[in-house]
Amino acid sequence: MLKADGKKIISKVRVASPLGKFLGLMFKRKSKFNYALIFEFITEGTVTSSLHMLFVFFPTDVLFLDGNKKVVDKMTMYPFRLHYSPKKPAKFAVELPKGKARGVKVGAKIFW
Repeated sequence: MLKADGKKIISKVRVASPLGKFLGLMFKRKSKFNYALIFEFITEGTVTSSLHMLFVFFPTDVLFLDGNKKVVDKMTMYPFRLHYSPKKPAKFAVELPKGKARGVKVGAKIFW
């Protein structure tokens, strides 16, 4: 379960494996994406935590978290966006179905 400041956001959570980090949501179906996909980056940074949406065919909400799991940036990413780096250094990225991060604010503490 993923929570923001104690409030439930989504029930299912998956942590990306090394192969999962490479593939992310590429070639997945929107109807099968009903969970939070968590990426943990090797280092906390802006460039090292950048994402792309190549071969992702539906929009997603993305939360970028620092090492303390506080939201440092959030956005909705759309299909085939080539690159996005968070505004502040991030250690984690959480991809959610579009609309699930609507009530989450920058500075919120995330738990899973």
